[in-house]
Amino acid sequence: MAGGELEWSRGDRAKAAAKLMVGWVALLWLLEVVDMASGHALDGLGITPRTPSELVDVVPAAFIHFGFAHVAANSVPLLVMGFLAALGGLRRFAALSLVIIVADGLGVWLIAPAHTNTAGASGLIFGLFGYLLVSGFVERRPLGVLAGLLVAAVWGTSILVGLAPTQTGVSWQGHLLGLLAGVGAAFVFRRRPGRSVAQV
Repeated sequence: MAGGELEWSRGDRAKAAAKLMVGWVALLWLLEVVDMASGHALDGLGITPRTPSELVDVVPAAFIHFGFAHVAANSVPLLVMGFLAALGGLRRFAALSLVIIVADGLGVWLIAPAHTNTAGASGLIFGLFGYLLVSGFVERRPLGVLAGLLVAAVWGTSILVGLAPTQTGVSWQGHLLGLLAGVGAAFVFRRRPGRSVAQV
């Protein structure tokens, strides 16, 4: 009976994680449709550095994109990495995502070049990459290590390119800060040995 309950909870977590991330990505596309229809009115929710009033945009900026090509480029990695991270529980994933988004957004606000407008889910994506890459080793979970190696094999090159400061129109600062936030979060949210992971 206990084994059956554990298997059911794993399947339930996988379904919940999949629904969450499909909904999340669908929301990003919906917001971009609204942005385009409104003449890019939502672009103002991006982060302009060192402007006190822009601090309220730290979280919204992670959901806003500059065109359909921008949101399309972020959709698949966010869907996959978000799903893998959310398998550990939705409440845990929500806290993890919030920490990455806020840390990344505040960092961008502090160090991004003046007169820029930074938005998009890539800071969160880089954070999830860093989290998945490190958390398996931190928690000594073979499946976690495997997941980290998988995302490194698929997106490692893109991540390195995204960190290059030579790309025009790309916030390498946001990418780097997101990556560092995700690595740090792997330690903050690590599970202690013997702790139950059955709950969604």
